[in-house]
Amino acid sequence: MQEGTDSADGPRRFSGAAAASSGGGELAVAAAAAPRVVRRVIGQQVPADILNNAALNAAISILPGNYNFEIHKTVWRIRQAAARRVALQFPEGLLLYACVIADILEGFAGVEQTFIMGDVTFGACCVDDYSAAALGADFLASVHYGHSCLVPVDVISLPCMYVFVDIKMDTEHFVATVRHNFPAGSRLVLAGTIQFASCIQAARQQLAAEYDITVPQSRPLSPGEVLGCTAPRVPGEHDALLFVADGRFHLEALMVANPHLPAYRYDPYPRQLTKESYDHEGMQAARRAAIGAAADARSWGLVLGTLGRQGNPRILEQLQHLLAARGRHYVTVLLSEVSPAKLAALSHGVDAWVQIACPRLSIDWGEGFSKPTLNPYEAFVALGEVPGWWDEGASYPMDYYASDGGAWGSTYHRRKPRPAGGPTAAERAAAARARSAGQAASAACQTVPTVH
Repeated sequence: MQEGTDSADGPRRFSGAAAASSGGGELAVAAAAAPRVVRRVIGQQVPADILNNAALNAAISILPGNYNFEIHKTVWRIRQAAARRVALQFPEGLLLYACVIADILEGFAGVEQTFIMGDVTFGACCVDDYSAAALGADFLASVHYGHSCLVPVDVISLPCMYVFVDIKMDTEHFVATVRHNFPAGSRLVLAGTIQFASCIQAARQQLAAEYDITVPQSRPLSPGEVLGCTAPRVPGEHDALLFVADGRFHLEALMVANPHLPAYRYDPYPRQLTKESYDHEGMQAARRAAIGAAADARSWGLVLGTLGRQGNPRILEQLQHLLAARGRHYVTVLLSEVSPAKLAALSHGVDAWVQIACPRLSIDWGEGFSKPTLNPYEAFVALGEVPGWWDEGASYPMDYYASDGGAWGSTYHRRKPRPAGGPTAAERAAAARARSAGQAASAACQTVPTVH
């Protein structure tokens, strides 16, 4: 087992690569295609003539054997939808397979034209049905690859299919690694990215007889699945968190939500287990300072992210109402990329920003902005709408897409939305003190039992 790689300045709070800037060039304007009516409700059973198609299976064999792109199901879905113009969207790590999959769909699914969406795709929040529709696509086959169904298919403007791309790893080696490093009877938490969810469940079954295994879930995500912005708080006492992923970004969300848990990451590609660390004190101090600085701001800037569906208009409306009710001036800006340089150029007359795009932009990069730049949760705290995590004695909430998350969340799966405008933080604190005083008075009036 190895120690996680941290910089000389201390544990990293973010791992990732900067997006490359696109080169210049002229844009060609395509003629708008006539609208097509595409079926949304289709059968689920893939017919035998597709499953047993020798030519199709030979084409699929070009793709990695341990990557399940669900090609048979995709071909069947597109055929049933009678789609002729299909858009494909991939995260950066899977984009190299895009042309092969496009050729397969054009050869076997009756697709006449395939669009490969080239903009950066950080997660399912970036599902870009708007651009696909502008191109005249009939079907967004996202077929969105590689991410969970955060934006429900009945919300997306085009018929859409999510393909998780299940990746088979060496589960036996992972199980052996756990047995080698942790004594029997240890209380372990297993989690990872969606690509390895089935292997995590398989490992759980093999380890259940020797260990106390917990696979947490933050609905609507799958059991054990964690996003960079959405991770569950794991109750109870545990000895270690084991996270299966080839990077730290998603793991860091679970570490932020559970700062007391010792964290280990198993990378299935080099088959290595590393102990990971995170600068919890530094992150929390930086975010509290930004919230405190924004609390006194009179002029606010609200950024609605336009990369796919990152920006949620519902959250924008909530914040606009909160600011208006408190007499704060605000300006609304639309941006596909939220960066320190862009906000600095727009910051004249703005005291604080709220970016409604990715919560991690503020958590990971907040110190790089010239003005306090909050995510929606932090804005709710700064405006006194909810107490800070430090007041509640809890960890920083990572519940942006959780169905039971706060009113600042972007979930589409909330059963009973929590509207803005409830008691302020001061009112909540006063109510808590009143309850505490009432309980103390009640206890003082109780008769002490006599022992005979």
